Amino acid sequence: MAISKPELACVYASLILADDDIDITGEKIQTILKAANVEVEPYWPGLFAKALETANVKDLITNIGSAVGAVPAAGVSAAAPAAEAKEEKKEEKKEEESEEEDDDMGFGLFE
Repeated sequence: MAISKPELACVYASLILADDDIDITGEKIQTILKAANVEVEPYWPGLFAKALETANVKDLITNIGSAVGAVPAAGVSAAAPAAEAKEEKKEEKKEEESEEEDDDMGFGLFE
């Protein structure tokens, strides 16, 4: 899914406002877009302002890497005990097989 030019322009305008610690409003996004000679449909700035009114954009940007990295780390640590359990089962099966092989030789210790 490709981002359209109006969406991208509003994203950049919102990032500029957030970087300068200015409240993100539709009017301020529109002001930045006009200064950059970017024309968008009139609903785009208001749409972005409404979507970001409760979000802290700086936190979203700084925490994106930690959220992405946490998921695989949790997945690996959860998978590790399962892998260990499988290895233990394989070892137990090998020991049982070796005991059975002794029985298959045709003689036993106490026969």
